[in-house]
Amino acid sequence: MPAAFVQEFKIKGDDRSTTNYDAVSERVDAANNRPSGLIVHTAGWDEEAGVFRIFDVWETRAQYEQFMRDRLLPAMEQGPADPENAAGPDWQASYELHGVIRG
Repeated sequence: MPAAFVQEFKIKGDDRSTTNYDAVSERVDAANNRPSGLIVHTAGWDEEAGVFRIFDVWETRAQYEQFMRDRLLPAMEQGPADPENAAGPDWQASYELHGVIRG
């Protein structure tokens, strides 16, 4: 069953830096080495909600968990590119999806 994964990082002042996100993304290299089971990965600023939001959809929760264990966590363990702005997410959640329509 498809699953969603969401992380939100509160905007602090006028900071719109994506240095740490970009560094981890480069290490994971999902654009050139697509993770098995990834349907879509999105990341961007939601000014109205006051957050930088990462939203993923995966074929299964197990595939997401494997990606986290084998690729994302090792990339994050290399350390932040900007240690001054390295806080974890203010909120995160995952849940099974009732439906997914693919374009």
